[in-house]
Amino acid sequence: MTTMATDRGTAAQPARGSEIRRNELAAFLRSRRERISPEQVGLPRGVRRRTPGLRREEVAQLSAVGVTWYTWLEQARNIQVSVQVLDALARTLMLDAGERAHLFQLAGATDPTPAASCPSVTPALREMLRQLEPIPACIQNSRYDILAYNRTYGRLLCDLDAIPPEDRNCMILVYTNQEWQESVVHLEETQRLMAARLRASMAGHLGEPAWKMLLKRLETESPTFRENWERYEVVGNRNKTKEFLHPRVGHLKLEHTDLWLGPEAGARMVTYTPFDEQSRERLQKLYDFALGRA
Repeated sequence: MTTMATDRGTAAQPARGSEIRRNELAAFLRSRRERISPEQVGLPRGVRRRTPGLRREEVAQLSAVGVTWYTWLEQARNIQVSVQVLDALARTLMLDAGERAHLFQLAGATDPTPAASCPSVTPALREMLRQLEPIPACIQNSRYDILAYNRTYGRLLCDLDAIPPEDRNCMILVYTNQEWQESVVHLEETQRLMAARLRASMAGHLGEPAWKMLLKRLETESPTFRENWERYEVVGNRNKTKEFLHPRVGHLKLEHTDLWLGPEAGARMVTYTPFDEQSRERLQKLYDFALGRA
């Protein structure tokens, strides 16, 4: 009898821990929902609003989840939460990096979005990025997440330091970031080719949460991406000349080169070398600007 009682007590401990975590998750979501004003997310306040911050149905709508499902989440019900939904909630509630990590931890999930520091980016690779300056260079994975970059790359298409780490993805930026889009000379062609390359890369990652999360976000936030995605075009990676227009240094014509960091087409170092002398001089000016010299 003593053994049976002990077994029941041991089995109850994980269940109790899950219940505590669900209650903490519910309280955390409520607190963050209440601090976001309707105006911050483009919604009218109205005259009968009594709820501080956003209503539950507004969070559900902005996150593309069911109202009943989100209500259950705030009621600490025992339901499963996908990483795609957690990602959408984190963006709707404008969570910073620490809050986002807390959200995933409370939900018992692993955030598939790469953090600001990635184990695959070694100190040696970071030193290589620095030594390449003023040539813009970064390290990307096959999902186009920007894992590390040097100072020139950080100012080539936008102020990358100002972009949250979870949003530092070339696909997200080329389809949703206005400053990035204005820097690309042949934007429509670039967007179409990048969607085709993403489809080619995704063939080896079907069903993986991080890839599904990226695809859902792009389809939700960009009608242009949806249109290009529905073309079902497939293009492999290739080096080519690219043109950018920087507001401080002007037109840049650069040679794009992928340097693969392994035997498979996964992580790679992306470099942009000057195509002509004028671009070389302007890259130096961009580097000076990135260092605060200009």
